[in-house]
Amino acid sequence: MTVAYPRKFQNTLSARDVLKQVVSDREMHLITLNRYRYNEQRSCKDLTDVIERLNGKPPELIRDLSHHIADEARHAMWLTDLLVDLGANVGTPPGSSYIEEFERLLDSEQYDPAQDLDSFLISAIAAINVTEKRGCEYFSAHIYALKQAPQTAENIKIRETIEKILPEEAGHVRWGNRWLAQIADKSPEHRQKVEQAKRKYAAIEQAAFESGMDITLGAELRRVANLVEIANTMPVWERPQYFMERLPQTLLAPNLQFTRIQAAQRAWQRDPEAFFNKFVPMFINGVQKRENQSQSSK
Repeated sequence: MTVAYPRKFQNTLSARDVLKQVVSDREMHLITLNRYRYNEQRSCKDLTDVIERLNGKPPELIRDLSHHIADEARHAMWLTDLLVDLGANVGTPPGSSYIEEFERLLDSEQYDPAQDLDSFLISAIAAINVTEKRGCEYFSAHIYALKQAPQTAENIKIRETIEKILPEEAGHVRWGNRWLAQIADKSPEHRQKVEQAKRKYAAIEQAAFESGMDITLGAELRRVANLVEIANTMPVWERPQYFMERLPQTLLAPNLQFTRIQAAQRAWQRDPEAFFNKFVPMFINGVQKRENQSQSSK
């Protein structure tokens, strides 16, 4: 079976590249930890929704999902305790929400477990699996970055918290792989559906991941390009409706405009000189870099 791994940010920055910068900036470090907390907390809600839609079938999966919720709740608790101890914010994190963008791009309304249980299971588990893989990648990179950073009491405390979370997240990935393999083994048709779902949800996850990091000029058009990539993983007859339903918000992206304003305000308040010398060129060069990459590939 196909194994889908998370891709780098714009095929350029690895998780280690990103976390190296994050760990060196305390404000961004605490915001990142709060995003972890928010995502773990939100996962409990989303997994509960899956359980309710399944309505008790199959019971083995209900049991596994219940354990999964317990794990995510424990992770959110550990991260909340950590952030409170560090005097950090535990409100809704600033900027675009990875998990909300992921949910916006989902097409879960297509599948009714009462009518087609296997299709719903494939969709739900593939979606869960791909986000867990991203989490493992970033927790692992975060631990690596903290080991390279100054071994302050705060950094050690953060690393020890993430080190408790990572093994359980890896267990969630193995759990998802196992369930998808079991479903794929039912028939060639099931295997084809699982492979297609892996491609689709990998594209959705990548688009959600990049939307939370890319605020530079031209980000709206790059989001549209990602939307086209997602649509291309679907059967031809499903593509137009999926694309047109999500195009307006993708192109207008009001949350992106708000995130840009927030980022500019923070950069200005911290260091007005660096705002003009670093933030503005970075903001403009984001689109220039993508254009240069496109031209070099022709």
